[in-house]
Amino acid sequence: MEPLPTAFLLVVAGVLMGLSALLSRASGRFGLPVAMLFLGIGMAAGVDGPGGIEFSNYAAAFRLGTVALVLILFDGGLNTPLAAIQSAIRPASLLATVGVVATAAFMGIAAHWLFQFSWPVALLLGAIVSSTDAAAVFSVLRGSGIHLKRRVGTTLELESGLNDPMAVILTVTLTQNLVHGEGLSWGVLLEVVVQMAVGGGMGLAIGWMGRQLLKRLPLQAAGLYPVMTLALAFLAFGVPTLLHGSGFLAVYAVGVMMGNETLRYRTGLLRVHDALAWLAQVAMFLVLGLLVFPRQLIGVAWLGLGLGLFLAFVARPLAVLLCLLPFRFPAREILYTGWVGLRGAVPIILATYPVLARAPGAHVLFNIVFFIVVVNGFIPGATVPWVTRKLGLAANVPAPPPAVLEIASTQLLNGELSAFYIDEASAAAGARISELPFPPESAAMLIVRGQELLAPKGDTVLQARDHVYVFSHSEDLPFLRLMFGQREDE
Repeated sequence: MEPLPTAFLLVVAGVLMGLSALLSRASGRFGLPVAMLFLGIGMAAGVDGPGGIEFSNYAAAFRLGTVALVLILFDGGLNTPLAAIQSAIRPASLLATVGVVATAAFMGIAAHWLFQFSWPVALLLGAIVSSTDAAAVFSVLRGSGIHLKRRVGTTLELESGLNDPMAVILTVTLTQNLVHGEGLSWGVLLEVVVQMAVGGGMGLAIGWMGRQLLKRLPLQAAGLYPVMTLALAFLAFGVPTLLHGSGFLAVYAVGVMMGNETLRYRTGLLRVHDALAWLAQVAMFLVLGLLVFPRQLIGVAWLGLGLGLFLAFVARPLAVLLCLLPFRFPAREILYTGWVGLRGAVPIILATYPVLARAPGAHVLFNIVFFIVVVNGFIPGATVPWVTRKLGLAANVPAPPPAVLEIASTQLLNGELSAFYIDEASAAAGARISELPFPPESAAMLIVRGQELLAPKGDTVLQARDHVYVFSHSEDLPFLRLMFGQREDE
């Protein structure tokens, strides 16, 4: 009787999530993708592992995965600069539509011709694994210390935020085809257009209303601002979905609009949503790992391995090549984009849909998809840092400072705090603070030098590799960029 079952549930959740957080350091040290670590812990806790937890609620996993993806996509949008989107929106959009269809087709052909799947099952399998995963892409590109050149990194992140509608529509349609014998028609393309238009339009509308609301109506406490942005994220998914639009696209659009606006309590909002995204990722992969019975994977191992390798080496690179050639991407950027087509939670969540629809062979299909995701997590997932260096696509950016100075305010202030890195070639390197022509309303607030925090004074000499925090009004930022260089968050 209560509260013992609840206490037991919380103990289990606490142990699993704590292990995931503690072992994440080891995953980075040994090149193990963090998502694969969370999946592995979930599998170990399952009925076939030492944990012995029996969990087979596909509906609950589907709902949890959807909520987790909403949180992850919203956080990804908050951290995506609008200027970067403008340079990558066209190739990313083509990858998110034509690229998804091409990947699904190539995988379907391989499953039918090489592994003797029937056409309906083969095409459904291709559709399920056709889209890249926002959680995997964001965690690898942002959470592993990789500083990728902006156009390539933004293209990959935008693609992962935009390609879910196409994969969902293909999966639902092909599942219905498998269950009811309904054939494919050109109406699928119309449905894609409608979903993208409704999702994008509603996302922009909700994002605009959210920006106006947070700017004009101050809330009573700082802790209520994350509550409001979380409400906007949930509305951004729910309203367009009820109107037959893409909720995932709308969530990402709202995140981008909110992240590129001066908001009250902005630094606190970014910190809270970053934590929520990590919490969502851990919980999602743990639950998806619990769904899997490792003994059932043995029978589909050779199928999953073969199809996983075909996806990494053939299907994804060919689809990317077709999509990026018109934009004259350099060969190394096409190769990189084709290689870093990371799969994660989205295909596993999509694979639960045929199970819930009681499609024939759905459980076997789920196990195959899970195995493909695991293969993709290691090839190419574990090789991303090495490939980035080999292809020369790492951006030359300074390491982040060990200390960060921020302004957290629930009021809209006429001023902001900017961080600048003093490069060896910078005109400010070797200069005294008193010698620098700061605008009248600007001042250096803090210098981070290695492990030291220095209070800037007139005779303080700036050295190469210093991180300098400067308070200024917005209109003075262009002059400060001329003096110090680009801000660290740009």
